[in-house]
Amino acid sequence: MPPATDIPRFGGIGFDVVVLDAPHPAELARFYAGMLGWPVVETEAEDEWAETRPAVGANGIAFQREPDYRAPTWPDATVPQQSHLDFGVDDLEQAEAHAIALGARKTGLPDPASPAGVRDSFRVYRDPVGHPFCLVRRRAS
Repeated sequence: MPPATDIPRFGGIGFDVVVLDAPHPAELARFYAGMLGWPVVETEAEDEWAETRPAVGANGIAFQREPDYRAPTWPDATVPQQSHLDFGVDDLEQAEAHAIALGARKTGLPDPASPAGVRDSFRVYRDPVGHPFCLVRRRAS
């Protein structure tokens, strides 16, 4: 596979945002903005869409209104997880405290009985509307 810099971008296509469904986009945008220390850069008056990005023109996370939103029940498959976000962190304990203070909920995963290398490398949470996300300890360079 050629290096990423050698791959042509047809029509100027580039990655912009990951979009998550939410019953109230502005509320979820504020949660992730608080997690990442980014501003909420766009909201619509009718609360149909909201975005958070670290800077103008940078990649970010957007949220679109879905009035019939149903939170994933993962790991149970009743309402399957369709995607999730991973956030790299330097200090898992500090990042967890920050996420919980903003409204994240622990899932109990990975299982505390997992081997130390597994249970100390990441943790799984749910955002305020139930999307799963992980805090993943960054590997030392």
